[in-house]
Amino acid sequence: MKFPPSPPAWLPLLEAAIRKGAGSHFFNPGEEELRLDRYLHWDEFRHRYHPKGDLSVEEQWAALRMRRASRSQPISLKDSKGRNFTFFLTQRAFEELHEIDLHCRGGMATPQEGIIDRENRDRYYINSLLEEALTSSQLEGAVVTRSEAREMIREGRPPSSKHEKMVMNNFKTMAMLSKLRDRDLSAELILEIHREITAGTLDDPQDEGRLRTPTDQVRVEDEESGEVFHVPPPAEELPERLKRLCEFSNEKGMAGFLHPLIRSILLHFWVAYDHPFVDGNGRTARALFYWSMLRHGYWLAEFFSISHEILKAPKQYYRAFLYTETDGNDLNYFIHHQLKTIRGAIEALREYIRRKQEEVARLKRHLRPGSGFNHRQLALLKHALMHPQAAYTVASHQTSHGISTQTATTDLNFLVAEGLLTKAKAGKAFLFRPSADLSQRLGFQP
Repeated sequence: MKFPPSPPAWLPLLEAAIRKGAGSHFFNPGEEELRLDRYLHWDEFRHRYHPKGDLSVEEQWAALRMRRASRSQPISLKDSKGRNFTFFLTQRAFEELHEIDLHCRGGMATPQEGIIDRENRDRYYINSLLEEALTSSQLEGAVVTRSEAREMIREGRPPSSKHEKMVMNNFKTMAMLSKLRDRDLSAELILEIHREITAGTLDDPQDEGRLRTPTDQVRVEDEESGEVFHVPPPAEELPERLKRLCEFSNEKGMAGFLHPLIRSILLHFWVAYDHPFVDGNGRTARALFYWSMLRHGYWLAEFFSISHEILKAPKQYYRAFLYTETDGNDLNYFIHHQLKTIRGAIEALREYIRRKQEEVARLKRHLRPGSGFNHRQLALLKHALMHPQAAYTVASHQTSHGISTQTATTDLNFLVAEGLLTKAKAGKAFLFRPSADLSQRLGFQP
């Protein structure tokens, strides 16, 4: 990925335009600039705009930056030179926030009713944890397939590599966040999350849950070219920076209202910018985003994966950080990217649930009336039809649906009694496999 060019200094351009008598059109936004879906960095602006009248492209940029600066407000995050980061909410951002509020706090569903129905809630929750654990790890270089991760989590198999350990750590951390939502953010809590998410995956185990020191040479570099993209603030500043971060998260000493979703997004950016650890900063930043979402009542955040969306176009994610840092600490680039990411994650969840509901409904239509299969058994049968070589255990069925050992055993033994699964001893446990004639027994061809 190429480092984006820094925009031209807009204040000198503004002064020059005023000296040469720029007209009122210089100070008023044109129709193009008012479009709701546009928040261009100089990297894109310079290619999309052309000289207009007596204004050069650079002067048009200066006019745009002046209008943005006049609306912006600072937050307590400062860069390495002591300059505040700033943002303002565009009309597009207000629309996105409204839509996300409707979906995540009600409208699309509630914890008790709606698209995530009570009987399937645990299964969707486990799938979401696994998806975020896998894709967040893949963003940081883990080489693990979805089927390998799913098999490891479902079977409770110990990780066989550092990469699998990353996924397992993320899974456990995501599951832990809901238990931490009522705690104020503190340096100790951040270290606790980092320790959990990096356990057994760092070159030096002493780096787990420890802030970097002045002797740690931490840089964000391009993997191919080695170009340095980001140099975090000095390690000596971290205690004070973390203190300000926690005050910001806990809404202490703040004047006015800040939308909780924006607060969660800025927390994500802040941790990534400060890079307080030798490694594991990205995973920790995304975990704290989820923690903040849950803390502010966005219950649906437990069911969608932002990392899944980010992984579709990771360069856009990293570029959003760079656009902010290269353009006067303007956080709108990162805010807009994350709002789009969250909306995409919600839509992906809706599509996943719709597909699963259709699959189960299709399966139900092929089962004889009064068969008595519950939703967990239907889900397993659907999977077995698509994967005739699959093997299931009490532990895997229990993990997939968040149920007790007794309930999982009862589910599987019922399917054995119906002739749909076979049961064989494997060490101390039993393996359950699809019957060879499963499709015929169900009267169903997938």
